[in-house]
Amino acid sequence: MIKAGIIGGSGYTAGELLRILAFHPQVEIDFIYSTTNAGKKVSEIHQDLTGTTNLKFSSTVTADADVVFLCLGHGNSTKFLQQNALGENTVIIDLSNDFRLTPDSEFGGRKFVYGLPEFYKEEIQQAVAIANPGCFATAIQLALLPLAKAGVLPEEVHTTGITGSTGAGVQPSATSHFSWRNNNLSWYKPFNHQHLGEIQQNIALTGAKDSKMSQVTFMPYRGDFTRGILTTNYLKFEGSADQARSIFEDAYKHTPYTIVSDEELHLKQVVNTNKCLIHLHKHDNLLLVTSIIDNLVKGASGQAVQNMNLIFGFEETSGLQLKGSYF
Repeated sequence: MIKAGIIGGSGYTAGELLRILAFHPQVEIDFIYSTTNAGKKVSEIHQDLTGTTNLKFSSTVTADADVVFLCLGHGNSTKFLQQNALGENTVIIDLSNDFRLTPDSEFGGRKFVYGLPEFYKEEIQQAVAIANPGCFATAIQLALLPLAKAGVLPEEVHTTGITGSTGAGVQPSATSHFSWRNNNLSWYKPFNHQHLGEIQQNIALTGAKDSKMSQVTFMPYRGDFTRGILTTNYLKFEGSADQARSIFEDAYKHTPYTIVSDEELHLKQVVNTNKCLIHLHKHDNLLLVTSIIDNLVKGASGQAVQNMNLIFGFEETSGLQLKGSYF
């Protein structure tokens, strides 16, 4: 058994993390740190955990936990680590964007490894700190990196993605409350979404040495639903549909959660799971790659646990055998 701590315990990602870790066979939850809810029962805030745990939020941090998950807003993980000392042997898994880019990946004597298991498994297994990928970044990279690795990703890629309201965080805003979001659809941050940096970085790192640098043009949308991400990525591809499928099947033949499907995709196939499903469609000289994930699980907390499993030598799927909420 290992002891786990959670920093910033009241948000959506922390709630999903607690739901997963509460039933993980090799994990004991040591503390859940929250400055705003210290002393309250966790189930008062995360009401889906009523009857599951009697844990309370804490105002203190246990320095010698085996693993600490940082579920803080972007920019706040750096501040927390500057103000709080963790044990030298404590593994840090950060779910913000503070350490995802290479120039930001070293902090406090630690090297943060980018935590996309499908492409960086060996590095993750040796890591002491993980920069967990963003939700859109996960869905888009799993759709594009096999082509980059094969050297056939063209210079121009067009991507559209739609995400549920939980992607905006637990604090209500003008574009996330029910009466605005319901029966509505809108785009946001066109061409400059914050996840583009890590996407472009890893395309460059993964791409074949003789391939030209690809530029992803990304248009994100807010969806009228709570959770899930669907991306469509289309690009020029001169090979056949069978050749495209072979590239993806080869890339994901040893991965437990990224699956190439013959069927057209919809979000209910992945909501509440750690899966990413990929579908390929060839039209003339264009290839359409569709990917779907749950933004809170594979796009955040589930992937964080997957990374933890790899670091501590557990089965990669431990605690993550989750069935989709299909009905």
